[in-house]
Amino acid sequence: MSQQAGYSPSFKRPAEIMRMRRKRARSDAGVFSSPSGQSSTSSPAQSDSTQVRPFSPGPLFNNQNRSGGGGKKRRNPFASIENTYSPKKKLLIYNDDGQAEAGDSYNTEKTTEKEGEEDMSAKKESQGVLPFSARLIEAEKQERQGISSKRSLTFSEDDSLFEEEEEDVKSPLLKSPRAIAPVSIAPPICTEYPADWSLKTRLLFTSPLSLSWAEQPKAQEEALGLSQHCRAQFGTLPLNLQDPRSCSELRCAFQRSLVYWQHPSLPWISLFPRINAERSFAGKSTPWAQDTTLQQSLMSEWSVSLSSLYSLLKARLCPYFYVCSYQFTVLFKAAGLGSNSIVALISPTTRGLRVAMKAEGIEFSLPLVEERRKSREQQNPIGKQGEEEEEEEEKEEGCSELKEGEDCQAGDDEDFSWLKEMGVQDKIKKPDSITIQLRKEAHAVSMDHKPESVVCVEGSHTFTLINFLINCKSLVAAAGSQAGLPPTLLAPIAFRGATMHTLKARSVNVKSQVGSTYQNIGSLEVAGPILPSSLHDITNLLRTAQKGNFSASLYSHTPTTVMNIHNNKDQQQCTGGSVDLSACGLHPASIQQLQKPSSLGKTALTHITMTNSSYTWKN
Repeated sequence: MSQQAGYSPSFKRPAEIMRMRRKRARSDAGVFSSPSGQSSTSSPAQSDSTQVRPFSPGPLFNNQNRSGGGGKKRRNPFASIENTYSPKKKLLIYNDDGQAEAGDSYNTEKTTEKEGEEDMSAKKESQGVLPFSARLIEAEKQERQGISSKRSLTFSEDDSLFEEEEEDVKSPLLKSPRAIAPVSIAPPICTEYPADWSLKTRLLFTSPLSLSWAEQPKAQEEALGLSQHCRAQFGTLPLNLQDPRSCSELRCAFQRSLVYWQHPSLPWISLFPRINAERSFAGKSTPWAQDTTLQQSLMSEWSVSLSSLYSLLKARLCPYFYVCSYQFTVLFKAAGLGSNSIVALISPTTRGLRVAMKAEGIEFSLPLVEERRKSREQQNPIGKQGEEEEEEEEKEEGCSELKEGEDCQAGDDEDFSWLKEMGVQDKIKKPDSITIQLRKEAHAVSMDHKPESVVCVEGSHTFTLINFLINCKSLVAAAGSQAGLPPTLLAPIAFRGATMHTLKARSVNVKSQVGSTYQNIGSLEVAGPILPSSLHDITNLLRTAQKGNFSASLYSHTPTTVMNIHNNKDQQQCTGGSVDLSACGLHPASIQQLQKPSSLGKTALTHITMTNSSYTWKN
């Protein structure tokens, strides 16, 4: 058969030509054998080979050979005209001229017994048909039987081919691991750093962008920032901040984050830090040092301020506050910040302070000592050696709990009673009671002024601790540059007798060497007693202003670095969000951070880096 003009050889030639001709032959045979006697020649348009048969989806057929079984399926009329050329599915088709040409075997493979029965019925009805049509039908039948015997393909196999094509379309393409680019695996984003309860003395921020917007605020911006702090108002910053210097909301929020409250307040003396602060007091005027009346007045006002702070803390109107004396620092935390009850941490402590607290009926625990004891018990199973160590520890603890001035003479007589039995008690010099007591208390005294000496007081005993601090004479130095000066109280919210202070911020643009070139880097220094909530507020503002890229160096007050510890019992009992702290005056994001137990242990943060709005830190 000659190829027609405009016919694409890549297009699959329809295999239904054979079926169409067969149907046409049947229709002709039906016309000749009809009783009406009408000839097919009366309607030449019906027998014309160029007639286009109307579309029909084909008859329904049973899937007798399908393994799935169940139901009837309509044959796809488009399966034979897709451009899925396969050289294996070829057969010979006889034209009306008697010539043979190549054709597809798609429909040939789909022939069933029902179609064969139709051929037999058509053959019986076409006894009066022209000889050529009968010969064509017979040749088609023989050829179909020969091909089916050679290839032994069933209908179920051929029909499954069409179903597999549908499944291939639905199933997604699987990519090899090499096809996945390493850049597509994004690192996890950390949007928060752990809470740090240590007091900071200095912060140094650096960023590729300028930080000059943080200094020299306008008078109106400073006033609005102070007003927002006093009223606990927190505005929202623009999402796309292009120029921080022109954003009044940002500068007001920065001024609000620098505010803290302090008592007492002396303009000519810095009252933080108080431990090892003799240099800051040297050469300064201290009129209260020799005036007893002035000292009593200062202490009376301080007692009122401390009582006011504890009342606010108990009512959950103040989240936390610090008591900074010349010997130790006390942190009071409200219920809901890591524990379901009020918690007080004292660091560092001495044996004398612990004995005095126990004498006042204050129950406390030593978290780091208990943690070390538990780890020792887990590592070493309890045996004979372990029992001996426990007995020694019990003796040391028992002796450390003795009140000041209590005598250990009874124990001394028992220890040296064997000398009397031998009759040599006069020849051997017996150590005095002071030496024996110091030897027994060596373990308790050895951890004084160390991180292990941190004390934890919980619940109602914190109220007893407040009374103890008010009435404790050793709380105020009796001599030296700090003599007669009460401890410093620091809080993030206002309280009775408090003075508003702001942290000092200073911005400088410097050049840093990056490789062989120098790059402009903005720096911001913040100095003063930096509270945990102030640190969180400042970092949140820098995240927006510096487009999520900055770093910070943190300088902690050493005695407060261990205040990130927590009891495991408190962590298990505390339920997040069970205590409402929305009225405490802090930003909701800061409250949410401080409510989570800190994971820093007895360490503090030393460095924070934000890259692409993701935090990393060092402690």
